[in-house]
This record gives sequence, C-alpha cells and structure tokens, in this order.
Amino acid sequence: MTNRLPENPSLGHLKNEAKQLLRGVRAGESRALATAGGWHPGELSELRLAGAQLVVARKYGFTSWPRLRAHLAMVDEFARRPHEVGPSADSATEFLRLACLTYHAPASTETAARLLAAHPRIADASVWTMAAVGDAAGMARAVAADPASAQAHGGPFGWEPLLYLTYSRVTQSDAVGTVRVLLAAGADPNAGYLPEGLAPPFTALTGALGGGELGQPPHPRGLELARVLLRAGADANDGQALYNRGLLSDDTGYLELLLEFGLGRGDGGPWRARLGQVQDSPARMLKNTVLTVALRGQAGRMRCLLAHGAPADVKGDGHPSFGGHTALELALLGGHTEVARLLTDAGASGTLRGLDVAEAAIMRGDREQVEQLLSADPGLARQILTRRRDLLINAAEYGRVPAVRLACALGFDVNARLPSTALHKAARAGHLPMVRALLELGADRLVRDHDYDATPLEWARSAGQAKVVELLSR
Repeated sequence: MTNRLPENPSLGHLKNEAKQLLRGVRAGESRALATAGGWHPGELSELRLAGAQLVVARKYGFTSWPRLRAHLAMVDEFARRPHEVGPSADSATEFLRLACLTYHAPASTETAARLLAAHPRIADASVWTMAAVGDAAGMARAVAADPASAQAHGGPFGWEPLLYLTYSRVTQSDAVGTVRVLLAAGADPNAGYLPEGLAPPFTALTGALGGGELGQPPHPRGLELARVLLRAGADANDGQALYNRGLLSDDTGYLELLLEFGLGRGDGGPWRARLGQVQDSPARMLKNTVLTVALRGQAGRMRCLLAHGAPADVKGDGHPSFGGHTALELALLGGHTEVARLLTDAGASGTLRGLDVAEAAIMRGDREQVEQLLSADPGLARQILTRRRDLLINAAEYGRVPAVRLACALGFDVNARLPSTALHKAARAGHLPMVRALLELGADRLVRDHDYDATPLEWARSAGQAKVVELLSR
C-alpha cells in the first residue's frame, strides 16, 4: 500500500529520504531493507541512488522518480497556505483575510463587515475585493479594461478572483452575476488550490458549497453558484466538496446537483490530470460517497444516490473509516436500520460477525440482544470496551440517545477524548436531546478536545448551533 506525501512536500526532503534509504540498505538496517524490498525490482546488494529514488517514488504512488519530480513542480505551482497568513496593515488585504473561509478557523465575517463599513473604498480596491463583495458591475468594468485580471492571482492568499468570491462569506451584492462576468472573461471554472500542497484540491465549487469540520456555512447562494460553475465546465467529481458538505445535515440538494453534472463519471477533469493517482477516480469517489453515507446513516442521501444509479453493493478498500466493510455492514454497525433496508432492497450484501454483532446491537439501543450476547459470552463487555473505544462517541455523533445510555451502562467513559468527546460531537451537530442526555450522564462541559483545545460550547458556537450554545452557557 502506498503512502501519502507529507504536508508541504519538497524535492530536497525526498532526495534526502532516498539517500538515507540507500545508507540504511548498505548498513543492513532491517527497516530500510524491508522498505526497499517492497518497492525495488532488483537485487538490493546492487542498489544505487537512482534505485533508492525509484523506491521513494513508488512508496508515494509514482511509477518513476521523474514523475514524482513533475508532481512536486505542479504542487509548487498550486500549493497555498491561507491559514498561515497573518494580519495586514493594508485594509483591503486584511478585509479579504477576514472575509474568506480558510478551513482552519471560522471566517471572521463580522469583523470583515465592520472593516468594510469603516473603509467603503475597500470594495473596489482590486478585482479580488470586488469579487469578495460580489460587485458585478465593477468587475465588468475591471475585466473589460484588463481581461487578464479575471484570472490574476493576488490578495493575501494568492488566489484568483473566483476563489475570493466563492469563499467569501460577507454579504455580496450580486454573487451570481459576478461569477458570470468572470467566467465570460475567461476565468477557470476549475480554479482551486492545494492546501499544504496536498490533494484533494479546494476548488471554487468547494467554496460555493461550504461545510467542513468546523461547520463552515455554505455560500448563501451556493447551489446557484455551483450550477453556474458546473455549466461552465467545473468537474462534478470534487472530493473536498463532497467531504465538506457531507458533514452537514442530511440535505440532498448539493448531491443531486453533482450527480446531474457527472459525479462518478468522466475522467475527473483537470485536477485528476494534474494529480493522477493522488486524486481519486470518479468511480472511486462515488463508491466512497455511498460508503460514507452508509456510515453516517443519511437516509435521504442514500435514496438520492440509489435513485441516480449509484452502486449499492460496494466495499471499503483501504480507508480506515470503512474498515474493509461493505456499505450494508457499515449501516448495520451504525444502527442505521432505514439505510440498511434501502441498501438491502437495492441488492447490497454484507454479514456481521463477532464483536460487530454486539456493536450493532448497542448502536440500535437493543438492550435485550445485548443482554443475550453478554449472557452467552461474559467476557464480551470487556472486549467491547477495549477494542471499540469510540463506540459511545460515534453514537453521540449519530444522535443515538438509547445507544449512548446503553453504552454508559456497559461502562463506557462519557468523557473519553478520542481526540474529542461525545459532548463535542453532539454540540457541533446541534443535537439537543443528545446534549441533554450526555449532561445527565455526567459529561463535562468544560473538557477541551485534543485537536483544537476547545470546549463543547466553543464547538457549538463555531458551528452556529445557537440552541446548544444557550444550553451549554447556562
């Protein structure tokens, strides 16, 4: 199995990796020999630097060192790190920094709006600020005077105007009109960047559809913008858009739109051509969408996928979230009975065994079956507690109140951090009954997660879950 390139990959770092591998092989180090033996076609006793470079290239999924070098040159062109950009003394630059999503923290749109109100000339300071505020008339004048400006890179993040428009979350005058102006002037509907130099890309389509781990809001006219971009040639096989929007509630509008415009079909567009095997193929992207929807128990999305001909009988093949399970098995494991029924009716296959049977019973809140399983195998509870440590957290994320109560009765720690707690997940999801149940069961509202060092209240606030914020603030 190939490895993923590290963040901000550099040719110098990979050259050093090849040299270290070569030294390790010549010194007889077991790890180096195992790595080289897995990827080198010849005798290791004859390994030279070129051979070590081939091993490194193959380790990261490339057929040759020159192909890896070409990939790194492409990465260098498209890599951006917007979350690392600091404050600026220039008001227009600072406005753009605050107004746009960077996916490492919520956009500071209120601060950006106040800055714009204090300095209204920011709005027409550049094509990038005109894009961020959706000034269609101003943009039309700008691109008429300089057509190349429709694709110019600039502003704090080195983005094209189309990205500032779709990632901005301040109030915009005419977002759809501005997109049409830019596209007519030659803007690339597949414009995007590689965060930290890694795939999948964050495209204009990604920005329009919004979502993500911090509950980032979709663009107010996201579906309209997405349709305009797709009609202009944006590729519907957008892995980051699927991931980000998939974390929001079980809506289907974005999914129906992507399926209409070719999700799961075609060659993957320009980003697949640039990234090759680093980017999932359209068929794999669609399969993983089915698996993800089954994992999360999103019945509306599963109906949508199956109605559009998506395959039902699919199996995870490497992604740790899927664990080698079929879509039906994932639905059963999560206690998602409606999704399991939809998949079964569509011809999906799958069978649960061992601990999976007990986990599925807990997730359904089926106390009777759990008691029967424990009676037949008294050591089962200890196995579940040690080998399925995230079960309670998953149940909280899916809103399974009976499952959470049953898991706590079996001895699961309601405040376990892996790396966040059950209360963090429920707070971000805005699931009030779950939040109340967790507090009743002893959840600590002040505990901080390991990733963001934030409390459940802060998670709820960043996700815009006002009712949960009110409850946790009492």
